[in-house]
Amino acid sequence: MDWIEVNGISLRYELSGSGDKVLVLVHEMGGTLDSWDQVMPLLLPGRRVLRHDWRGAGMSEKLRAPPTFDVLADDIAALLDAVGISGQVALAGCAVGAGIALNFALRHPDRAKAVVAMAPATGVTPERRAATLARAEAMETHGPRGLVEQSFAGSYPPAVRHDPEQFRKFRARWLANDPESFAAINRMLADATVTEQLPLIGCPVLLIAGTHDALRPPSLIQPLAAKMQNARFRALETSHFMAVQTPEIVAKAIGEFLASVGC
Repeated sequence: MDWIEVNGISLRYELSGSGDKVLVLVHEMGGTLDSWDQVMPLLLPGRRVLRHDWRGAGMSEKLRAPPTFDVLADDIAALLDAVGISGQVALAGCAVGAGIALNFALRHPDRAKAVVAMAPATGVTPERRAATLARAEAMETHGPRGLVEQSFAGSYPPAVRHDPEQFRKFRARWLANDPESFAAINRMLADATVTEQLPLIGCPVLLIAGTHDALRPPSLIQPLAAKMQNARFRALETSHFMAVQTPEIVAKAIGEFLASVGC
């Protein structure tokens, strides 16, 4: 692990492995680069893997105002430059992290070779905007502990609590989130327009939805694939935080897709 200042922000990151192929892993809202710990060993052979705590998350510099998806995508580009990676990369992201990965493909099409977007959060519908802003306010008022039970009911249901120790660790880590930064990301999501731009993405994309995910179910994700130029869809028996909940299933899906597109 290391820290670096890029694009006007301090980020914690890790670059692992070796090889010509590069995979960037982008964690979910409320997560950290540690969300990929169980997936990493299954993806490393033959490639380099870059992961980071995006701005506002984990041990990276915290937020006091909403960023934009463009800024978060540009953070990745700046981090790649800083660690000496100039060629094309594959990206895999979860939830808002998937939205960031997809927006990277929009902002930097010459650098994105493929994207795996798991339960992608690319914005909210008009009818959900008020609820998203209310969640931001509730997070600032009550903190993560005041929202954890309600949040995990839909995103980490009993059906995917296969490993009690992993659930314990993830819950404790989620409770450590900075309330203002978490709220800022919700406000960013409420005003995002990435969804409307998805048809412009040219690189191969795999959209994944969890059958136990009440937040971003298959019925919400599958239609996105039909609107994109070069996208596939898969439903997996998992939920919202799928890299933590079902790492073997996730790693297999990522690995098979990347192999099929030469990444």
